[in-house]
Amino acid sequence: MAASVSVPTAAALRVAILVAGGSGTRMGADRPKQFLELAGEPVLLHTLRRFAEPSLQVSKIVLVLPTEQFAAWQALCEQHAVTIPHRVVAGGATRWASVRNGLASLTDAEKGVVAVHDGVRPLTPIAVIEATYQAAYNHGAAVAAVVPKDSVRGLNQQGSYALNRSRLRLVQTPQCFGLELLRRAYQLPELTTFTDDASVVEDLHPIHLVEGDYRNIKITTPEDLLLAEALLRH
Repeated sequence: MAASVSVPTAAALRVAILVAGGSGTRMGADRPKQFLELAGEPVLLHTLRRFAEPSLQVSKIVLVLPTEQFAAWQALCEQHAVTIPHRVVAGGATRWASVRNGLASLTDAEKGVVAVHDGVRPLTPIAVIEATYQAAYNHGAAVAAVVPKDSVRGLNQQGSYALNRSRLRLVQTPQCFGLELLRRAYQLPELTTFTDDASVVEDLHPIHLVEGDYRNIKITTPEDLLLAEALLRH
């Protein structure tokens, strides 16, 4: 049974952790995918700008990067005259460790709601970010997700079997949590079953789903970058 936790109030502080630890291997690129150019700017800058949208009232943005990418990001910020306030924190060996490092850097934030977001999801609609923050105010833990478009099958020893896609969801980010709740979850040991922050938290607290958006793509392949370019043009 999930333990009860205090749910943030509607006036809670908002912070964000953007996790960008990709190497660009699947992109076949000469640089990390978060630094690839999208409509003339790095993918990560598009993502950063989403969370800096004034209407969201996010007071602090933490960007988690591998240490060896700090200089490249600084150079890109200078090249594109980036003035958005943000803190750069060193990532860890896994995504779990990177988020934990990001949380540890928020020493001056005691309470509030934190959004954890993939740095290579640059097209997340502001409305989805807002709805996920708001749902975390009301429920303690909220995740953006969409219904699968394709039919889905599970695997077993006999072959495969049909699944009811109306009862399935494809999980996206942002994933928003009460700050105290997420800190409690990240004090527990890392497990191989952790696939995202919701899986880290779910043993402590129920996860509320928020309607995501099919445009909220995660850029991991060259085709994703082409699609993102097309979506930005419309």
